This record gives sequence, C-alpha cells and structure tokens, in this order.
Amino acid sequence: MDIRNNWSKKEILGVYNKPLLELIFQAAEVHRRYNDSSEVQVSSLLSIKTGGCPEDCSYCPQAARYHTDVKVHRLMEVDEVLEKANNAKANGASRMCLGAAWREVRNNRDFDKVLEMVKGINAKGMEVCCTLGMLTDEQAKKLEEAGLYAYNHNLDTSEEHYDEIIGTRTYEDRLNTIKSVRKTNITVCSGGIIGMGESTEDRIGMLLTLANMDKHPESVPINALVAVEGTPLEEQPEVPIWDMVRMIAATRIVMPKTVVRLSAGRTQMTKEGQALCFMAGANSIFAGEKLLTTPNPDFDEDMNLFNTLGLKAREPFKDKKAKVEKKEKAEA
Repeated sequence: MDIRNNWSKKEILGVYNKPLLELIFQAAEVHRRYNDSSEVQVSSLLSIKTGGCPEDCSYCPQAARYHTDVKVHRLMEVDEVLEKANNAKANGASRMCLGAAWREVRNNRDFDKVLEMVKGINAKGMEVCCTLGMLTDEQAKKLEEAGLYAYNHNLDTSEEHYDEIIGTRTYEDRLNTIKSVRKTNITVCSGGIIGMGESTEDRIGMLLTLANMDKHPESVPINALVAVEGTPLEEQPEVPIWDMVRMIAATRIVMPKTVVRLSAGRTQMTKEGQALCFMAGANSIFAGEKLLTTPNPDFDEDMNLFNTLGLKAREPFKDKKAKVEKKEKAEA
C-alpha cells in the first residue's frame, strides 16, 4: 500500500465502514509495515495558561462565556514549567506539550516566556509541542528558532460541521495556521474530536482534509469528547469504544506513517478497549493526571498497561536521528 494524498470521500468511507475485525486487521498490517508496532510515543500535556478564552468552542470548558468549574490562571512561570518537564521526563515522557487558552499568539512578554520554556525543555532532550491558537508566519519562525518540535492545531471536525461547533474563527483560519507551521521545520500535529453530534460523513470529511494535505500531519490526535457540565455539549452521550477503534484504524490506513494519538477520553475506556486501539494503529498517548482541564490516566497506570501489552515508550527525536544516520551512511 502506497502513501497517498489523493483519497476520495467514498474511498475513506469504504475503509471506515469495513466489518470491524477486518478493519482492525488491515490497520494492524499497515501499522506494522510502516512503523514499529511495539513503540508508543508518550507525551505529557501541561496547561500553561488556563481559562478565560474568548473563543466559543462548544466542547471547551476554558471558554470564558461558559460556566464551568475551570479557574482562570495566568501564564505559568518558566521555572515552574521546566520543573514539570523534569517530572514528566522522569516518568517516561519523550515530549512535553504546552497548551495556552489563547485565541491567537500575540507578540508580547507572554510569548517571549513561551519561547524561553521551549528552549529550556528542548535543552533537556525532550521534544516540545505547543498549542497556542492561531499563528503568523513570523511567530512560527520564532518558535522554530527556539527549538519547537511540533505545533498542535486541531481541525476538530469536518468543514461542513465546523460552524455547528465554533463561531469565533473559521475553518480557513485553522488551515492557514497549519500552512504557517509548514513554512518552517516544525512538525504538524492536527486531528479532531468525535462525539460532538457529527455524522459519520463528518468524521470522514475531517480525515479527507488531513489525508489530502500535500504532506500528512506528522501526528494526528483522535479525541473522544469529554462532555463537561456548563458547555453546550454537556448532554452528549459517551463515545462508544467501537467508534474510537474505527476512527483510529481508518486514520492509520489513510495516513500510514503518521503518529496516531489516542487522546482525550481514555479514562472512559477499559484496558481492553485501549488495547484494541493500539492494535488498530494508535502509537501515541498523553500520560499524566490531566489533559489541560479534563481527567487522564496517570503515568504508573499507563506503564503497567504497556508492560501487559508488551509495548515500550518511544525515544525522543527518533525520526530526526534516523534522518541523520541515513545521511551519514549515504555520505560514507
């Protein structure tokens, strides 16, 4: 199976709707062909600036307009973030992801602080990812110069369903931020959330946009909605595990080399359900007690699961090291 960037909606729908066991088997084959199936990339996600966001994302408890239990906290200090990174590294994380509840990055002292955080974590031998909202070309360049490894900017859902979920920015805004990141050497992390009242066609539409980009995102997080009281989606039912497995498997098949992250909603899944997701091609997780503001399994729980399944944590900068080694062999 070749890596493609010209999928049709009908083709991806055909993949998604295969009989479940056949779908898992095909995804597992693709995963083993293109990746080390025994490896899982472990990330730690830290909310460096919490709450008070001016956006109206229907799923998000950090939006200022919704009445949730999230307390507003200003941007954390650099030293505090570096200490959290030390703890995450000691627990087995190879990547530190920093999230700020901003609409967009502004050129101010807070952004300067974030650049210092990126430099400091990078110096520890960890990959650094940021999710800070919309970016300009210039800001993306500054993050690259600071040593940022990845930038997360999720599409969330299909273009057709997008206006039902968010009204304060457009789908095109999100794509433009990804384009700004692509002008640098920073890798792209972009995925979405299922369980927001979307149709199967909407799920396929999101995958279609990602799979037909000139270059697939290096990381695609698949989140199950965690319905939070006080948000417009608080009454949404829990996402069935079978839907998560289908989504993970379809993502793996249409984007064979992409790191597929089993993200939000893992606390609602059994160990067996998570194992099926790993079988279907998931090869990244967030570890630690919280995903920004929602619960998540702790490190020890995840490491015990890894031991049971015979999985190991992926080392940081593996792709970059492989490219260097390949170049050195070619020049030898």
